[in-house]
Amino acid sequence: MKMTHERLAVRGLALSAAGAAAALLALTGCGSSSADEGETVPKTASGTLEHIAGEVGCKPDMQTDADTIRQALCKNTDGDFDGKFVLATFATDRGQAEWLAGAKDYGGYYLVGRKWVAIGDEKTVTGLQGSLGGEMQEGSEHMNPGGSHNNSGSHSG
Repeated sequence: MKMTHERLAVRGLALSAAGAAAALLALTGCGSSSADEGETVPKTASGTLEHIAGEVGCKPDMQTDADTIRQALCKNTDGDFDGKFVLATFATDRGQAEWLAGAKDYGGYYLVGRKWVAIGDEKTVTGLQGSLGGEMQEGSEHMNPGGSHNNSGSHSG
């Protein structure tokens, strides 16, 4: 049986999509954990801003609702800690990376998932990680006195 050019193209796209899905599954199966501390980080949350906020009992107070970024103020009400934080979701990985690069100059603590970021104080972000998973990151040492980058809590120089 002879395949037409159109059928070959469709078959090629299907195989490419299957390969991409397999690669995505392989990548997402590898999560970070705090095995050194005896705790495991849960699978990283995903979904809409509202879904991620709901995972920690937050009803988001929307601040920005654009095509490229959605940002809301939240307050954790469902966990072992109470804390306010900002939750942002991004349309693209690149948009998230660019936003993080600029935001980290201002210090602070960031919990980073795929296409989302939670920003707050260290205790809040650490607490969120127990429910949302993700990777803890810290902003610039120059703008984050007392942070882990900075043993004395002051900037010398």
